[in-house]
Amino acid sequence: MAKFVNTAIAVVLAGLATVSSAEIHEVRMMNRSEEGRMVFEPSFLRVDVGDTVRFLVTDKGHNAETVKTMVPAGEEGFKGAINEEVEFVFQAEGFYGVKCKPHYNMGMVMTVAVGAETLQAPEGFLEGRIPKKAVQRFTEQLSKLAID
Repeated sequence: MAKFVNTAIAVVLAGLATVSSAEIHEVRMMNRSEEGRMVFEPSFLRVDVGDTVRFLVTDKGHNAETVKTMVPAGEEGFKGAINEEVEFVFQAEGFYGVKCKPHYNMGMVMTVAVGAETLQAPEGFLEGRIPKKAVQRFTEQLSKLAID
């Protein structure tokens, strides 16, 4: 019985260690920054599975939502309302494309790479109906993979 109790306690403590090691990353939704106009700052994040990203309304008129075709297979993503903070816990490894719906055509996008093994964007990540400016910014963000 004592062995069972010790094992149960060890399992619970291991679970708590996993939960407490998750990080919260903050991303600002901005009209202007050093990176340009209509941007997420930072525009590229590498996070671990279980980490949370909090999108902050720094300037009004923005939202954060995943691009439907730019999430790992089986994932639904998220959609925040205009002028509202949104948080998302990333539960699957892979790449997530995030946009501000009102400013998508202006290239207001970001990339979140989840997991240590996310060294290269999946084939077809930039395919589909993506505005030209958004493709340009996604490409710039993905170039940071080699540096990261």
